Amino acid sequence: MSKKNWRLNPSIFNSRWRALSLTTKSIKEIIKLYLSNGADFLLVDYGCGDMPYKPLFEPHINKYIGADLPFNQLAEIKFDPGGKIDLKNDYADVVLSTQVLEHVENPELYLNECFRILKNDGILILSTHGYWIYHPTPNDYWRWTSSGLKKILVKAGFEISGFRGIVSRPSMGIQLLQDSLIFKIPKFLIPFIAFPSQILMLICDKILSSQKSRDADSGIFMTVCKAKKAADVKL
Repeated sequence: MSKKNWRLNPSIFNSRWRALSLTTKSIKEIIKLYLSNGADFLLVDYGCGDMPYKPLFEPHINKYIGADLPFNQLAEIKFDPGGKIDLKNDYADVVLSTQVLEHVENPELYLNECFRILKNDGILILSTHGYWIYHPTPNDYWRWTSSGLKKILVKAGFEISGFRGIVSRPSMGIQLLQDSLIFKIPKFLIPFIAFPSQILMLICDKILSSQKSRDADSGIFMTVCKAKKAADVKL
């Protein structure tokens, strides 16, 4: 994990401050609702990057396992670009997937793998983009409507327990305009564009949108899903 952990604790001069702050807030709320009972949970961070949200989960779980593509030396478990992972069925209590789904070659396979490695009633905590600028790391394939994301989650076998849009339409308009500008200016000037843009996004989220509109149309969707598995039939 980065010493600065800019995703978990972004500066207000960061061009992603609003989205990152809302993501952290949402994850904290999810932890409080689903993981605060002191259970002996095993969590797989499926597409872990530098595991920025690990400090939030560690007090509430027994084990945190990072999984990622082979180039990530921080990951304990590797998976292929399509999302296939070498873990046994019913392995994890929680799968965490933050801003990963848009990057995998085969999102259906990836979600099927999430379902497979989760125990019955295990939870998937997933965020991904509705609107966002193209950002290959190493590739960037997909964007989701609210209906499309729900459909692919249900198709993979999940029961959706929570679904929220966390960055509004007007706010995302500002985000996209800001990103178009900062790619054309010297790096040292970026904070002077980012700060007013991020504050304006905050204002727009407060006065120009409702939660209902964000749930329909958002820059980032945050979901909590349960893996509901049929009981084995013994003859």
